[in-house]
Amino acid sequence: MKHAFSAKDIASKASPITLVVANEEETTGQTNWSPTMHWMHLLVLLAVSIGLLIPQVRNFFLISGHRWAYVMIVAFAVSFSLNPVCSWLGFKLGILDQPDSRKHHRYATPLLGGAAVFTGFLCALLFNGIFSVELGVILVASFLLFVVGIIDDVREISAGIKLVSQLGCTLLVVGSGIILRVIPDTFGAISLAGNVVLTFMWIIGITNAMNFFDGMDGLAGGLGALISFFLGIVAFQTNQPFLGWVAVAMMGGCLGFLPYNFRIKGQARIFLGDAGSTVIGFLLACIAVYGEWAEANPIAALVSPILIFWILIFDMVHITVERILTGKVLNFRQWIEYVGRDHLHHRLANALGGRKKSVLFIYLMCLCLGTSAVVLRNARTVDAILLIVQASIIVILITVLERRGRYANGTTKQELD
Repeated sequence: MKHAFSAKDIASKASPITLVVANEEETTGQTNWSPTMHWMHLLVLLAVSIGLLIPQVRNFFLISGHRWAYVMIVAFAVSFSLNPVCSWLGFKLGILDQPDSRKHHRYATPLLGGAAVFTGFLCALLFNGIFSVELGVILVASFLLFVVGIIDDVREISAGIKLVSQLGCTLLVVGSGIILRVIPDTFGAISLAGNVVLTFMWIIGITNAMNFFDGMDGLAGGLGALISFFLGIVAFQTNQPFLGWVAVAMMGGCLGFLPYNFRIKGQARIFLGDAGSTVIGFLLACIAVYGEWAEANPIAALVSPILIFWILIFDMVHITVERILTGKVLNFRQWIEYVGRDHLHHRLANALGGRKKSVLFIYLMCLCLGTSAVVLRNARTVDAILLIVQASIIVILITVLERRGRYANGTTKQELD
């Protein structure tokens, strides 16, 4: 999802916003906001966002025991208010995703939605005094990754450089002591080394899996909101309100973005961009490592986040195995650089007959698996194992059905509206 026009190119043409509105009216009969309505709308939203910062408003939520709601509302309000600004900046600066034969959208679309989401997330934490040394390291690493993503959205950089930046950011997090505790400490240095490797694999894997899912309107933003929702619930269940507040802050930021990206009619007005999708994935992966997800049951503590992230994990494993077996990738470099339309959302869109249907179906899958994670709080080890088996059966059944559907409909290579 990259742009081809520079800011100079766009400045030499008619107003890009006017051009998009005109094209959309011709094709869909829809009308977009006029510039006046746009700024009036923005001013109202900014006024509401500022109103939330009034101490009396904040104290009302704190006294009533609904701090989580205040955190989420602030993140939502800031993100929702800033998305139009980020859209305007995207056109102004030429940070656009231009349509081509591989993409579904028909018009140049701004790529700065991730900036609004990240800002809303940060404001919610800042205004509520939610901070720790470890969280500070995660935020610094996320900001560095965000900067790399912005550079990638402006001027495409190689997959190798992006991977190196992800390794560096993950190293910062691991260096602060945020490490998975999967291998027991009884093995000494081997345990530590193994857990560090698993942490790197988890964070970088989830980061890229979320980026891969940013291929249809509403998909990455919706998954980010749902994963945050379930991480928040489990965090509050396990007496980790701090992590719960961090999770709902990310949820609010993603929800503030969705109305502009996942529209009932017409294409998205703004995209997350690589800066948005990678940072959302990175932050959620770090939250999962940071928390303790079950009481006195290490298996349940491991299985809970796996179920919440199951859709991302399954897609990453599936495409990796399939691409290797079909000879599409022959080495590590080809694997990190390969761009294909074989992800879960592409396959479901072919089978179900539409992209929105695919996105909604994936939402339902995430809800189903996330609900399983919620019931693990007091579960036995055998219950956790059975839920993992159940999740595996679900994705196997869906894989079989979507393959049969693709072949039956003859749409394996078809572009869908």
